[in-house]
Amino acid sequence: MNFGFFGIQFSFGLQQSNMSAIYKYLGANEADIPMLWLAGPVTGLIVQPIIGALSDGTWSPKFGRRKPFFLIGAVLASIALLIMPYSTTIWMAASLLWILDAGNNIAMEPYRAFVSDKLNKKQHSLGFLMQSFFTGLGTTLANFTPAILISLGFFLASDRMANGIPVSTYWAFFIGSFASIATILYSVLTTKEFPPTQEELNALKLDKERGNILTRVWIDIVDAFKNMPLTMKQLIPVKFFTWYAMFCYWQYLTSSLSLSLFGTLDETSEGFSQAQVLTGQVNGTYNIICFVVAFALVPLAYKIGAKGVHFVSLLLGGIGLLSIPFLGVDNILFSVTNPFGSGQIEIASIYLFTIGLGVAWASMLAMPYQLLAGSIPKEKTGVYMGIFNMFIVIPMIIQIVTMQYFVYDLLGQNPINVLNLAGVFLVLAAIFTLFIKVGPKNLIVK
Repeated sequence: MNFGFFGIQFSFGLQQSNMSAIYKYLGANEADIPMLWLAGPVTGLIVQPIIGALSDGTWSPKFGRRKPFFLIGAVLASIALLIMPYSTTIWMAASLLWILDAGNNIAMEPYRAFVSDKLNKKQHSLGFLMQSFFTGLGTTLANFTPAILISLGFFLASDRMANGIPVSTYWAFFIGSFASIATILYSVLTTKEFPPTQEELNALKLDKERGNILTRVWIDIVDAFKNMPLTMKQLIPVKFFTWYAMFCYWQYLTSSLSLSLFGTLDETSEGFSQAQVLTGQVNGTYNIICFVVAFALVPLAYKIGAKGVHFVSLLLGGIGLLSIPFLGVDNILFSVTNPFGSGQIEIASIYLFTIGLGVAWASMLAMPYQLLAGSIPKEKTGVYMGIFNMFIVIPMIIQIVTMQYFVYDLLGQNPINVLNLAGVFLVLAAIFTLFIKVGPKNLIVK
Protein backbone atom coordinates (compact mmCIF):
# COMPACT_ATOMS: atom_id res chain seq x y z
CA MET A 1 0.00 0.00 0.00
CA ASN A 2 2.73 2.47 0.94
CA PHE A 3 5.34 1.44 -1.63
CA GLY A 4 4.46 4.39 -3.88
CA PHE A 5 5.61 6.68 -1.06
CA PHE A 6 9.14 5.48 -1.91
CA GLY A 7 8.97 7.12 -5.35
CA ILE A 8 7.42 10.33 -4.04
CA GLN A 9 10.13 10.70 -1.41
CA PHE A 10 12.92 9.76 -3.84
CA SER A 11 11.78 12.82 -5.76
CA PHE A 12 11.72 15.01 -2.65
CA GLY A 13 15.17 13.71 -1.68
CA LEU A 14 16.61 14.80 -5.01
CA GLN A 15 15.18 18.28 -4.45
CA GLN A 16 16.50 18.59 -0.91
CA SER A 17 20.08 17.69 -1.79
CA ASN A 18 20.43 19.17 -5.27
CA MET A 19 18.21 22.18 -5.96
CA SER A 20 20.32 24.78 -4.14
CA ALA A 21 23.43 23.53 -5.94
CA ILE A 22 21.62 23.45 -9.32
CA TYR A 23 20.54 27.06 -8.84
CA LYS A 24 24.10 28.05 -8.01
CA TYR A 25 25.47 26.20 -11.05
CA LEU A 26 23.05 28.23 -13.15
CA GLY A 27 24.27 31.50 -11.64
CA ALA A 28 22.07 32.19 -8.57
CA ASN A 29 23.41 34.27 -5.71
CA GLU A 30 23.44 32.87 -2.18
CA ALA A 31 20.85 35.38 -0.98
CA ASP A 32 18.47 34.49 -3.85
CA ILE A 33 18.24 30.78 -3.01
CA PRO A 34 15.35 30.93 -0.47
CA MET A 35 12.99 32.65 -2.93
CA LEU A 36 13.82 30.07 -5.59
CA TRP A 37 12.53 27.36 -3.23
CA LEU A 38 9.10 29.02 -3.14
CA ALA A 39 7.57 26.43 -5.50
CA GLY A 40 7.24 23.67 -2.92
CA PRO A 41 5.35 25.49 -0.18
CA VAL A 42 3.09 27.49 -2.50
CA THR A 43 2.02 24.46 -4.54
CA GLY A 44 1.46 22.54 -1.31
CA LEU A 45 -0.60 25.39 0.12
CA ILE A 46 -2.85 25.50 -2.95
CA VAL A 47 -2.90 21.90 -4.12
CA GLN A 48 -3.21 19.74 -1.03
CA PRO A 49 -6.43 21.10 0.56
CA ILE A 50 -8.11 21.10 -2.87
CA ILE A 51 -6.95 17.58 -3.74
CA GLY A 52 -7.95 16.41 -0.26
CA ALA A 53 -11.47 17.78 -0.64
CA LEU A 54 -11.76 16.43 -4.18
CA SER A 55 -10.66 12.93 -3.20
CA ASP A 56 -13.08 12.88 -0.24
CA GLY A 57 -15.93 13.45 -2.68
CA THR A 58 -14.69 11.08 -5.38
CA TRP A 59 -15.56 7.44 -6.01
CA SER A 60 -15.16 5.39 -9.17
CA PRO A 61 -15.86 1.62 -9.18
CA LYS A 62 -13.03 1.25 -11.69
CA PHE A 63 -10.40 3.71 -10.47
CA GLY A 64 -11.23 4.18 -6.78
CA ARG A 65 -11.05 7.32 -4.65
CA ARG A 66 -7.42 8.20 -3.96
CA LYS A 67 -5.54 6.23 -6.64
CA PRO A 68 -6.37 8.46 -9.66
CA PHE A 69 -4.62 11.34 -7.90
CA PHE A 70 -1.56 9.15 -7.22
CA LEU A 71 -1.19 8.51 -10.95
CA ILE A 72 -1.70 12.10 -12.11
CA GLY A 73 0.86 13.35 -9.61
CA ALA A 74 3.39 10.65 -10.50
CA VAL A 75 3.24 11.44 -14.22
CA LEU A 76 3.79 15.18 -13.64
CA ALA A 77 6.67 14.55 -11.23
CA SER A 78 8.38 12.06 -13.56
CA ILE A 79 8.33 14.46 -16.49
CA ALA A 80 9.76 17.33 -14.41
CA LEU A 81 12.52 15.11 -12.97
CA LEU A 82 13.52 13.97 -16.43
CA ILE A 83 13.87 17.51 -17.79
CA MET A 84 15.33 19.27 -14.70
CA PRO A 85 19.06 18.54 -15.33
CA TYR A 86 18.75 20.05 -18.82
CA SER A 87 17.83 23.45 -17.34
CA THR A 88 19.76 26.26 -19.01
CA THR A 89 18.56 29.15 -16.85
CA ILE A 90 17.59 29.69 -13.22
CA TRP A 91 13.99 30.37 -14.17
CA MET A 92 13.74 27.19 -16.24
CA ALA A 93 14.87 25.19 -13.21
CA ALA A 94 12.49 27.14 -10.94
CA SER A 95 9.55 26.57 -13.32
CA LEU A 96 10.26 22.83 -13.47
CA LEU A 97 10.42 22.77 -9.67
CA TRP A 98 6.88 24.21 -9.59
CA ILE A 99 5.67 21.37 -11.83
CA LEU A 100 7.63 18.79 -9.83
CA ASP A 101 6.22 19.97 -6.51
CA ALA A 102 2.70 20.16 -7.88
CA GLY A 103 2.97 16.54 -9.02
CA ASN A 104 4.42 15.37 -5.71
CA ASN A 105 1.74 17.19 -3.72
CA ILE A 106 -1.08 15.81 -5.88
CA ALA A 107 0.20 12.29 -5.19
CA MET A 108 1.21 12.72 -1.55
CA GLU A 109 -1.89 14.23 0.08
CA PRO A 110 -4.25 11.36 -0.87
CA TYR A 111 -1.57 8.94 0.35
CA ARG A 112 -1.95 10.31 3.88
CA ALA A 113 -5.72 9.84 3.66
CA PHE A 114 -5.20 6.38 2.10
CA VAL A 115 -3.78 5.10 5.41
CA SER A 116 -6.79 6.32 7.36
CA ASP A 117 -9.14 4.86 4.72
CA LYS A 118 -7.72 1.36 4.80
CA LEU A 119 -6.50 0.90 8.38
CA ASN A 120 -8.41 0.94 11.63
CA LYS A 121 -7.30 3.30 14.41
CA LYS A 122 -5.26 0.60 16.12
CA GLN A 123 -3.11 0.34 12.98
CA HIS A 124 -2.70 4.05 12.22
CA SER A 125 0.60 4.31 14.05
CA LEU A 126 2.12 1.43 12.11
CA GLY A 127 0.67 2.71 8.83
CA PHE A 128 2.13 6.19 9.17
CA LEU A 129 5.46 4.84 10.44
CA MET A 130 5.54 2.58 7.37
CA GLN A 131 5.37 5.79 5.35
CA SER A 132 8.30 7.07 7.44
CA PHE A 133 10.18 3.88 6.53
CA PHE A 134 9.64 4.38 2.80
CA THR A 135 10.36 8.10 3.15
CA GLY A 136 13.70 7.29 4.74
CA LEU A 137 14.51 4.59 2.21
CA GLY A 138 13.54 6.65 -0.83
CA THR A 139 15.31 9.80 0.34
CA THR A 140 18.39 7.80 1.34
CA LEU A 141 18.78 6.28 -2.10
CA ALA A 142 18.09 9.65 -3.75
CA ASN A 143 20.83 11.29 -1.71
CA PHE A 144 23.39 8.51 -2.17
CA THR A 145 22.74 7.84 -5.88
CA PRO A 146 25.29 10.41 -7.22
CA ALA A 147 27.95 9.19 -4.78
CA ILE A 148 27.22 5.54 -5.65
CA LEU A 149 27.48 6.26 -9.39
CA ILE A 150 30.82 7.97 -8.81
CA SER A 151 32.07 5.20 -6.47
CA LEU A 152 31.21 2.55 -9.08
CA GLY A 153 33.31 4.43 -11.62
CA PHE A 154 30.54 5.42 -14.02
CA PHE A 155 31.46 9.10 -13.74
CA LEU A 156 33.94 11.42 -12.08
CA ALA A 157 32.76 14.05 -9.60
CA SER A 158 34.20 16.64 -11.98
CA ASP A 159 32.21 15.45 -15.04
CA ARG A 160 29.80 18.26 -15.96
CA MET A 161 27.09 18.81 -18.53
CA ALA A 162 27.15 21.90 -20.77
CA ASN A 163 25.13 23.90 -18.18
CA GLY A 164 27.61 23.06 -15.40
CA ILE A 165 25.40 20.50 -13.64
CA PRO A 166 27.30 17.28 -12.74
CA VAL A 167 26.59 14.28 -14.95
CA SER A 168 25.97 12.16 -11.83
CA THR A 169 23.17 14.57 -10.86
CA TYR A 170 21.52 14.07 -14.25
CA TRP A 171 21.50 10.29 -13.85
CA ALA A 172 20.17 10.57 -10.29
CA PHE A 173 17.21 12.59 -11.61
CA PHE A 174 16.68 10.09 -14.44
CA ILE A 175 16.56 7.22 -11.92
CA GLY A 176 14.19 9.30 -9.76
CA SER A 177 11.86 9.81 -12.73
CA PHE A 178 11.59 6.06 -13.23
CA ALA A 179 11.17 5.37 -9.48
CA SER A 180 8.39 7.94 -9.17
CA ILE A 181 6.11 6.40 -11.78
CA ALA A 182 7.06 2.74 -11.22
CA THR A 183 6.42 2.62 -7.46
CA ILE A 184 3.11 4.49 -7.72
CA LEU A 185 1.98 2.08 -10.43
CA TYR A 186 2.88 -0.85 -8.17
CA SER A 187 0.71 0.52 -5.34
CA VAL A 188 -2.17 1.31 -7.69
CA LEU A 189 -2.15 -2.11 -9.34
CA THR A 190 -1.72 -4.19 -6.18
CA THR A 191 -3.84 -2.35 -3.60
CA LYS A 192 -7.63 -2.18 -3.62
CA GLU A 193 -9.61 0.61 -2.06
CA PHE A 194 -12.59 -0.26 0.10
CA PRO A 195 -15.80 0.67 -1.72
CA PRO A 196 -18.08 3.09 0.15
CA THR A 197 -21.15 1.73 1.90
CA GLN A 198 -24.57 2.43 0.44
CA GLU A 199 -25.02 5.11 3.09
CA GLU A 200 -21.74 6.76 2.02
CA LEU A 201 -22.73 6.56 -1.66
CA ASN A 202 -26.02 8.26 -0.85
CA ALA A 203 -24.11 10.96 1.02
CA LEU A 204 -21.85 11.51 -2.02
CA LYS A 205 -24.91 11.88 -4.28
CA LEU A 206 -26.49 14.27 -1.82
CA ASP A 207 -23.24 16.22 -1.64
CA LYS A 208 -23.36 16.93 -5.39
CA GLU A 209 -26.61 18.81 -4.89
CA ARG A 210 -24.76 21.53 -2.99
CA GLY A 211 -23.42 22.99 -6.23
CA ASN A 212 -20.60 22.55 -8.73
CA ILE A 213 -17.31 20.95 -7.77
CA LEU A 214 -15.52 24.25 -7.02
CA THR A 215 -18.34 25.37 -4.72
CA ARG A 216 -18.33 22.05 -2.87
CA VAL A 217 -14.55 22.09 -2.41
CA TRP A 218 -14.66 25.65 -1.06
CA ILE A 219 -17.48 24.84 1.37
CA ASP A 220 -15.65 21.74 2.63
CA ILE A 221 -12.41 23.63 3.24
CA VAL A 222 -14.15 26.52 5.04
CA ASP A 223 -16.22 24.11 7.14
CA ALA A 224 -13.11 22.15 8.11
CA PHE A 225 -11.39 25.34 9.27
CA LYS A 226 -14.40 26.34 11.36
CA ASN A 227 -14.60 22.95 13.05
CA MET A 228 -10.90 22.31 13.47
CA PRO A 229 -10.22 19.93 16.41
CA LEU A 230 -8.29 21.28 19.41
CA THR A 231 -5.42 18.83 18.88
CA MET A 232 -4.97 20.13 15.35
CA LYS A 233 -4.84 23.73 16.57
CA GLN A 234 -2.27 22.87 19.24
CA LEU A 235 -0.04 21.28 16.61
CA ILE A 236 0.28 24.60 14.71
CA PRO A 237 3.28 26.03 16.66
CA VAL A 238 4.96 22.61 16.66
CA LYS A 239 4.69 22.39 12.90
CA PHE A 240 5.74 26.02 12.43
CA PHE A 241 9.09 25.71 14.20
CA THR A 242 9.71 22.22 12.80
CA TRP A 243 9.30 23.10 9.14
CA TYR A 244 10.90 26.54 9.34
CA ALA A 245 13.94 24.69 10.70
CA MET A 246 13.94 21.95 8.06
CA PHE A 247 13.72 24.46 5.20
CA CYS A 248 16.71 26.32 6.65
CA TYR A 249 18.59 23.04 6.80
CA TRP A 250 17.81 21.93 3.22
CA GLN A 251 18.55 25.32 1.71
CA TYR A 252 21.84 26.05 3.43
CA LEU A 253 23.46 22.73 4.30
CA THR A 254 25.65 22.59 1.16
CA SER A 255 26.86 26.17 1.61
CA SER A 256 27.42 25.63 5.34
CA LEU A 257 29.51 22.51 4.75
CA SER A 258 31.44 24.22 1.95
CA LEU A 259 32.23 27.21 4.19
CA SER A 260 32.96 25.35 7.42
CA LEU A 261 34.92 22.44 5.93
CA PHE A 262 36.54 23.93 2.82
CA GLY A 263 36.48 27.66 3.52
CA THR A 264 34.66 28.69 0.35
CA LEU A 265 31.25 29.62 -1.06
CA ASP A 266 32.46 29.64 -4.68
CA GLU A 267 30.27 27.22 -6.64
CA THR A 268 33.04 26.68 -9.22
CA SER A 269 35.52 25.45 -6.60
CA GLU A 270 36.41 21.85 -5.88
CA GLY A 271 35.45 22.44 -2.24
CA PHE A 272 31.87 23.34 -3.16
CA SER A 273 31.58 20.23 -5.38
CA GLN A 274 32.83 18.09 -2.49
CA ALA A 275 30.32 19.78 -0.18
CA GLN A 276 27.48 18.94 -2.58
CA VAL A 277 28.47 15.26 -2.60
CA LEU A 278 28.83 15.34 1.19
CA THR A 279 25.35 16.91 1.45
CA GLY A 280 23.90 13.92 -0.34
CA GLN A 281 25.80 11.55 1.92
CA VAL A 282 24.79 13.14 5.24
CA ASN A 283 21.19 13.53 4.06
CA GLY A 284 21.24 9.92 2.99
CA THR A 285 22.62 8.95 6.38
CA TYR A 286 19.92 10.71 8.39
CA ASN A 287 17.34 9.02 6.20
CA ILE A 288 18.98 5.64 6.86
CA ILE A 289 18.53 6.43 10.55
CA CYS A 290 14.92 7.38 9.75
CA PHE A 291 13.90 4.07 8.17
CA VAL A 292 15.91 2.04 10.71
CA VAL A 293 14.23 3.64 13.73
CA ALA A 294 10.76 4.04 12.17
CA PHE A 295 9.55 0.67 13.43
CA ALA A 296 11.39 1.06 16.74
CA LEU A 297 9.21 4.10 17.42
CA VAL A 298 6.05 1.92 17.34
CA PRO A 299 6.61 0.09 20.67
CA LEU A 300 7.99 3.32 22.15
CA ALA A 301 4.80 5.11 21.11
CA TYR A 302 2.77 2.39 22.85
CA LYS A 303 4.65 3.11 26.08
CA ILE A 304 4.90 6.91 26.18
CA GLY A 305 2.42 7.96 23.47
CA ALA A 306 2.87 9.84 20.19
CA LYS A 307 3.26 13.12 22.06
CA GLY A 308 6.16 11.82 24.18
CA VAL A 309 7.90 10.26 21.19
CA HIS A 310 7.64 13.50 19.21
CA PHE A 311 9.03 15.61 22.08
CA VAL A 312 12.11 13.43 22.56
CA SER A 313 12.70 13.09 18.82
CA LEU A 314 12.55 16.82 18.05
CA LEU A 315 14.85 17.54 20.98
CA LEU A 316 17.43 15.10 19.61
CA GLY A 317 17.11 16.68 16.15
CA GLY A 318 17.70 20.18 17.54
CA ILE A 319 20.78 19.07 19.46
CA GLY A 320 22.06 17.39 16.30
CA LEU A 321 21.80 20.54 14.17
CA LEU A 322 23.38 22.69 16.87
CA SER A 323 26.36 20.34 16.95
CA ILE A 324 27.24 20.66 13.22
CA PRO A 325 29.76 23.54 13.61
CA PHE A 326 31.75 21.41 16.08
CA LEU A 327 32.05 18.41 13.76
CA GLY A 328 34.36 17.84 10.80
CA VAL A 329 35.61 15.52 8.07
CA ASP A 330 39.14 15.21 9.46
CA ASN A 331 38.09 13.69 12.77
CA ILE A 332 37.66 10.00 11.82
CA LEU A 333 35.41 7.96 14.08
CA PHE A 334 35.97 4.52 12.50
CA SER A 335 36.54 2.76 9.17
CA VAL A 336 34.45 0.16 7.31
CA THR A 337 35.17 -2.00 4.28
CA ASN A 338 34.19 -0.36 0.97
CA PRO A 339 31.26 -2.41 -0.45
CA PHE A 340 31.87 -0.99 -3.93
CA GLY A 341 35.57 -1.84 -4.20
CA SER A 342 38.79 -2.40 -2.31
CA GLY A 343 40.01 -0.41 0.66
CA GLN A 344 38.29 1.23 3.60
CA ILE A 345 35.67 3.96 3.95
CA GLU A 346 36.45 6.31 6.80
CA ILE A 347 33.48 7.62 8.77
CA ALA A 348 34.01 11.20 9.94
CA SER A 349 32.50 12.93 12.96
CA ILE A 350 30.39 15.15 10.65
CA TYR A 351 27.95 12.22 10.41
CA LEU A 352 27.19 12.27 14.17
CA PHE A 353 24.46 14.92 13.86
CA THR A 354 22.53 12.65 11.48
CA ILE A 355 21.59 10.36 14.38
CA GLY A 356 19.47 12.99 16.12
CA LEU A 357 18.12 14.40 12.87
CA GLY A 358 17.20 10.93 11.59
CA VAL A 359 15.18 10.13 14.71
CA ALA A 360 13.47 13.54 14.50
CA TRP A 361 12.69 13.03 10.80
CA ALA A 362 11.09 9.63 11.43
CA SER A 363 8.87 11.19 14.08
CA MET A 364 7.99 14.27 11.98
CA LEU A 365 6.64 12.03 9.24
CA ALA A 366 4.47 9.91 11.51
CA MET A 367 3.63 11.14 15.02
CA PRO A 368 1.78 14.38 14.08
CA TYR A 369 -0.38 12.39 11.65
CA GLN A 370 -1.04 9.80 14.33
CA LEU A 371 -2.21 12.57 16.67
CA LEU A 372 -4.30 14.13 13.90
CA ALA A 373 -5.90 10.91 12.58
CA GLY A 374 -7.46 10.18 15.95
CA SER A 375 -9.13 13.59 16.18
CA ILE A 376 -10.80 14.10 12.78
CA PRO A 377 -13.99 12.63 11.25
CA LYS A 378 -13.31 9.77 8.82
CA GLU A 379 -15.42 11.21 6.01
CA LYS A 380 -13.35 14.41 6.06
CA THR A 381 -9.91 12.77 6.27
CA GLY A 382 -8.72 14.08 2.89
CA VAL A 383 -9.59 17.73 3.43
CA TYR A 384 -8.21 17.75 7.00
CA MET A 385 -4.96 16.10 5.87
CA GLY A 386 -4.73 18.75 3.15
CA ILE A 387 -5.28 21.58 5.63
CA PHE A 388 -2.79 19.98 8.00
CA ASN A 389 -0.22 20.21 5.23
CA MET A 390 -0.77 23.98 5.27
CA PHE A 391 0.87 23.94 8.70
CA ILE A 392 3.96 22.66 6.88
CA VAL A 393 3.98 24.93 3.84
CA ILE A 394 3.01 28.23 5.49
CA PRO A 395 6.11 28.10 7.75
CA MET A 396 8.16 27.38 4.63
CA ILE A 397 6.73 30.46 2.87
CA ILE A 398 7.40 32.57 5.97
CA GLN A 399 10.94 31.17 6.07
CA ILE A 400 11.55 32.08 2.44
CA VAL A 401 10.30 35.66 2.77
CA THR A 402 11.97 36.38 6.13
CA MET A 403 15.25 34.68 5.17
CA GLN A 404 15.40 36.54 1.85
CA TYR A 405 14.70 40.01 3.19
CA PHE A 406 15.63 39.99 6.86
CA VAL A 407 16.96 36.92 8.67
CA TYR A 408 19.94 36.09 6.41
CA ASP A 409 21.34 39.62 6.85
CA LEU A 410 20.58 39.51 10.58
CA LEU A 411 22.62 36.31 10.83
CA GLY A 412 25.64 37.98 9.26
CA GLN A 413 25.00 36.42 5.82
CA ASN A 414 26.58 33.28 7.22
CA PRO A 415 24.93 29.95 6.27
CA ILE A 416 26.40 28.30 9.37
CA ASN A 417 24.34 30.64 11.55
CA VAL A 418 21.23 29.63 9.58
CA LEU A 419 21.76 26.00 10.63
CA ASN A 420 22.22 27.12 14.25
CA LEU A 421 18.84 28.89 14.04
CA ALA A 422 17.32 25.67 12.67
CA GLY A 423 18.62 23.75 15.68
CA VAL A 424 17.10 26.27 18.11
CA PHE A 425 13.75 26.09 16.31
CA LEU A 426 13.62 22.27 16.57
CA VAL A 427 14.16 22.57 20.32
CA LEU A 428 11.32 25.12 20.50
CA ALA A 429 9.08 22.75 18.51
CA ALA A 430 9.83 20.02 21.06
CA ILE A 431 8.84 22.32 23.92
CA PHE A 432 5.53 23.24 22.25
CA THR A 433 4.78 19.53 21.84
CA LEU A 434 4.45 19.28 25.61
CA PHE A 435 1.45 21.64 25.52
CA ILE A 436 -0.66 19.39 23.28
CA LYS A 437 -3.65 18.02 25.14
CA VAL A 438 -4.20 14.45 24.01
CA GLY A 439 -7.73 13.14 24.37
CA PRO A 440 -8.92 9.52 24.41
CA LYS A 441 -9.17 9.45 20.61
CA ASN A 442 -5.48 10.27 20.32
CA LEU A 443 -4.22 7.44 22.51
CA ILE A 444 -2.30 4.71 20.73
CA VAL A 445 -4.04 1.39 21.35
CA LYS A 446 -2.38 -2.00 20.94
